[in-house]
Amino acid sequence: MKDVYLKLIVKMKKLNIFILALGLVFHGEQVLAQKDSVAVRFANTITPEELSKHLYILAGDAYKGRDTGSPELRKAADYLAQYYQSLGVAPCINGSTYFQNYPLKREKVASATIEFQGSIYSFKKDFYSFGGFTLDELKLEKVVFAGYGIDSKTYNDYTNIDVKDAVVIVMNGEPVDKAGNSIFTGNNSRSEWSDDFRIKRDAAAKRGAKAILIVEENFDYILKRISYFLDEPRMSLEYPMTVQEESVLPYYFISPSMAEGLMKSGKKKSIDFYKKRIQKRKKASSVALKGGMKMSMKMEIERFTADNVLAFIEGSDPILKDEVVVISAHYDHVGEMQGKIYNGADDDGSGTVSAMEIGQAFQLAKLEGKGPKRSILILHVSGEEKGLLGSEWYSEFPIYPLEKTVCDLNIDMIGRVDNAHKDDPNYVYIIGSDKLSTELHILSEAANKTYASLELDYTYNDPKDPNRFYYRSDHYNFAKHGIPVIFYFSGVHEDYHQPGDDPEKIMYEKMSKIAKLIFHTAWEVANRPTKLRVDVVNEFEEK
Repeated sequence: MKDVYLKLIVKMKKLNIFILALGLVFHGEQVLAQKDSVAVRFANTITPEELSKHLYILAGDAYKGRDTGSPELRKAADYLAQYYQSLGVAPCINGSTYFQNYPLKREKVASATIEFQGSIYSFKKDFYSFGGFTLDELKLEKVVFAGYGIDSKTYNDYTNIDVKDAVVIVMNGEPVDKAGNSIFTGNNSRSEWSDDFRIKRDAAAKRGAKAILIVEENFDYILKRISYFLDEPRMSLEYPMTVQEESVLPYYFISPSMAEGLMKSGKKKSIDFYKKRIQKRKKASSVALKGGMKMSMKMEIERFTADNVLAFIEGSDPILKDEVVVISAHYDHVGEMQGKIYNGADDDGSGTVSAMEIGQAFQLAKLEGKGPKRSILILHVSGEEKGLLGSEWYSEFPIYPLEKTVCDLNIDMIGRVDNAHKDDPNYVYIIGSDKLSTELHILSEAANKTYASLELDYTYNDPKDPNRFYYRSDHYNFAKHGIPVIFYFSGVHEDYHQPGDDPEKIMYEKMSKIAKLIFHTAWEVANRPTKLRVDVVNEFEEK
């Protein structure tokens, strides 16, 4: 029934887009009926040669991969600011700077233990966590094994057990029958309860649990792969004390051997026993363990700051100039690891220099008295590789009001090709254009047809995309506030997050063509008589 419902929604959305397009034409607001020669002239200032010049500098070894918080990222920020100053773009923050400075912290686990019934378990041997929660010491008298930790109408592990103020132990995955079919899907595919541990963590939190331990069957294999990253400090925003941060339930992935030790010490049968019981009965089997648990975790914390770089080009219309079209790209990358520099030429040097050239095109138009009616904000964010941190900070503490922000056109990796397009580079993935505004989607299609003739690939716009790219770049921090977005992307390649992502591998003609498309789309959005309407209820909002 759910699939039928979703298909109906998609059909209705397509019909609405068609009707809206007809309406725009019949009411005199024709969508790009012909090329705008002024726009073409300024778009043509975006050249492969200038893109290459900037990228060989920013993605050169001297910038050491532009890691957030590093001196080299600050060096890159200075390069961007000096560039906009050379174009005559005035500082827009307090009239004196291009930098939106924001506070960060690095946290690393110094030591962590879990004690239960006389047994002591240790971090990176018996358990691990990706962090993001606060825990110094926690003592709880109640420990509960709650099956798979699922809280659903179809199947519920919490039906006959109280986990308030408890440590909850759950298995990963979901219950299946003897044929391996999921109770939820009825076949061998898996539901969201298997895909994302956060769903189980949040379900336990809603039930009043104080911590959750997730039994990871592939513990040794996964630990070997992520051990290096567990040794690296975790970076996060440090919000002011006046801002309430979302509380995250402490969570740990534990080894099967640790799980068995806990069950044995708690005077209960093995995990495997309960798994087989659930499989046989097709219903939950949860039990309370005997004894209390003590958790402790000591952190090493380093506080520092980073910058977003803003270039603001004021619009020409005395009223519409208060509305802002944002063009964003992150200028950070992952830095230097194990003696190798990760230059990040495509990720996201390509987006950074494209935004620079688009900014130049708009500024040249303004200097000639032909600038767009609405204002343009070129937003270079940092901290993307650490969790979209710079764009999160901007969206929470915007320099220009979000209610006046028309849309965000975000550029992240447009300089290479992926395996699906290795024989034809004339494409770009479009993600998010129809999620919130049908008008933006129509304008995007029309701009491409009129000016670029690229293949607009919507593969990753599918709400069922397992890569979840819609949630993985900086546009999402605008979308979650209801601001229409487009994410421009060329796909993942063999050098993604590898030392080989260098400027000599970039396809500059391809990149300039996509950058021109983005310029034309922004030009049309900035000059249309009315602000883009937010007219789509996004039924696929992240849960």
